[in-house]
Amino acid sequence: MKNLLNWRKISLSLSGAIAAIAMPSAAFAQDALDSGDTAWMLTSTALVLMMTIPGLALFYGGMVRKKNVLATLMQSFAITCLMTVLWMVIGYSLAFADGGSMNAFVGGLDNVFLKGLTVDALSGTIPESVFMTFQMTFAIITPALVCGAFADRMKFSAMLMFLGAWMILIYAPITHWVWGGGFLADAGVLDFAGGTVVHINAGVAGLVTALVLGSREGFGRESMAPHNLVLSVIGAALLWVGWFGFNAGSALAANGGAGMAMAVTQISAATAALAWMFTEWVLRGKPSVLGIISGAVGGLVAITPASGYVDPMGALIIGLIAGPACYWGAGALKRKLGYDDSLDAFGIHGVGGIVGAILTGVFAIEAIGGTPGALEGNTAQVWTQLIGIGATIAYCAVGSFIILKVVDVLVGLRVSKDDEVQGLDITLHGESVQ
Repeated sequence: MKNLLNWRKISLSLSGAIAAIAMPSAAFAQDALDSGDTAWMLTSTALVLMMTIPGLALFYGGMVRKKNVLATLMQSFAITCLMTVLWMVIGYSLAFADGGSMNAFVGGLDNVFLKGLTVDALSGTIPESVFMTFQMTFAIITPALVCGAFADRMKFSAMLMFLGAWMILIYAPITHWVWGGGFLADAGVLDFAGGTVVHINAGVAGLVTALVLGSREGFGRESMAPHNLVLSVIGAALLWVGWFGFNAGSALAANGGAGMAMAVTQISAATAALAWMFTEWVLRGKPSVLGIISGAVGGLVAITPASGYVDPMGALIIGLIAGPACYWGAGALKRKLGYDDSLDAFGIHGVGGIVGAILTGVFAIEAIGGTPGALEGNTAQVWTQLIGIGATIAYCAVGSFIILKVVDVLVGLRVSKDDEVQGLDITLHGESVQ
């Protein structure tokens, strides 16, 4: 028995020593590459890229008239290429590098041309190359969303110049404000996956562009009905699936936070689609295909800033509010103010983004995202959200207007009346769909 006790003491001592040795290794592992997180983020990156090509391209392409479908698809594809290069050259650096004395407003130039990006560089538990590419897909889809507001009437050259400059001068700084350590992050603005950075930003830029360009020829007199809603339904479905990469991927890890973000994304999208559908059914007598897919996108937009902070009940309420709100934004608001937001970039992304950002401050759960919302007693969070919304709207609106005016002087913004009537497929690209 004595020998047995001695062996037990020795065994316990060895176990303690091994545990002591292992503890630093475990702590080190937390900062090391995690293959599970990396696999999820590689998948998420591909999903978000799919949102633009082919998702948004088909969603927008089906909603324009037949004479402009190729031009609309071309916009999404060309933007994917242009933003990839610009993000590599300077966008990533302006968004995420240390800006020194200007860090509250914009990043620095330390990572221009992706300087310092090595195969071993990490961002948390994933390779920095994966984080950079994931963020690149956001920088691709955001300017692509803007195109919905000016469909059918902008020069291709002007579109490239405007959105290229816009990504560098507007999108990258606002990304830095929220996700790169800027002043909105310091203020405590909650934006898990892009309510301000992506959707309000794109919606406001789209609205400004629509106002500067003016309405399409025949707007209010001719039918502007979608030429092929089958394409739009396919595009909306791809957007919905890709949005799991958008929202759940923004957890930057394969963990419970990503799982909850996925769950609330699905709930909000489905609820908003039904809410739009029933609203339209009551007010117009028939539930339309365009309506239900637009409602789903509106629900996806609204849950985006909240997806890492709210529970399923919060997502349900956000969807219930977002559906009718976006229906109003795409219909009554546009008619009342008389602007021609061709594919409702502001009506869905601008309005949905604002609704979602505000409601994030209401329904945020401390146990989920670390910050309580108004329902848990932190009413100040709603005011903080309004600060983020206001700063984004003001900077984006003024900056977009200035860039548009400069591009107008350089190459002109709008195609000629004859070219617009004939269609952009033929006049800009020399091709057509038979």
